[in-house]
Amino acid sequence: MKKAVVILSGGMDSTTATFIAKKEGYEIIPLHFNYGQRTEKRELKAFNDICDYLELKNRYVIDIPFFKQIGASALVDENIEVPTDGIKPGIPITYVPFRNGIFLSIATAVAEKEGAEAIYIGVVEEDSSGYPDCREEFIKSIEDAINKGTKPQTQIKIKTPLIHLKKEDIVKKAVEVGVPLELTWSCYKEEDKACGVCDSCRLRLKGFKKAGIKDKILYKQ
Repeated sequence: MKKAVVILSGGMDSTTATFIAKKEGYEIIPLHFNYGQRTEKRELKAFNDICDYLELKNRYVIDIPFFKQIGASALVDENIEVPTDGIKPGIPITYVPFRNGIFLSIATAVAEKEGAEAIYIGVVEEDSSGYPDCREEFIKSIEDAINKGTKPQTQIKIKTPLIHLKKEDIVKKAVEVGVPLELTWSCYKEEDKACGVCDSCRLRLKGFKKAGIKDKILYKQ
């Protein structure tokens, strides 16, 4: 059976990408990162809940402590407030420098070890927070680089099934492929009830509203 490493944060997008990979016939190797993010424990719970739901055994949970040392992002630096006043143009302070590049590099090492032919990542370019490492141009470039930097017999395709979708289309796709959306976690700030006002919560709520579907997770506001 063909294998795919799936970068699974436990959020709506990465979970939907996981279910799409399963539907496309891949044996799923889920990969999760603890990188000092504010909601690290809650995201890990979502990851494990989703893996349990899909009965995935071969799980990778990798700690990346250096993101907190680098700082420069509200997701990993407690001294920087997570914005809650609406999505603004430009690259937000929640951007973690080159996070997806580092994630994909580690995912490549796992894929080469496991003999996987694909890496799935739930990046969204057209309707997201404006992170530069979610762009299709970047994904194509790093795919080329990793295939130049691995064994000759290793050929890995980076699959981004959501990259050009709107959030409401992602919600609809999630329902279509059977994602238990109530198990996912998107909030940047809180681990008990989602804050409802950070960029990630706003994008998620907008997607559910436009899709005409109720979000079953609990929100503070």
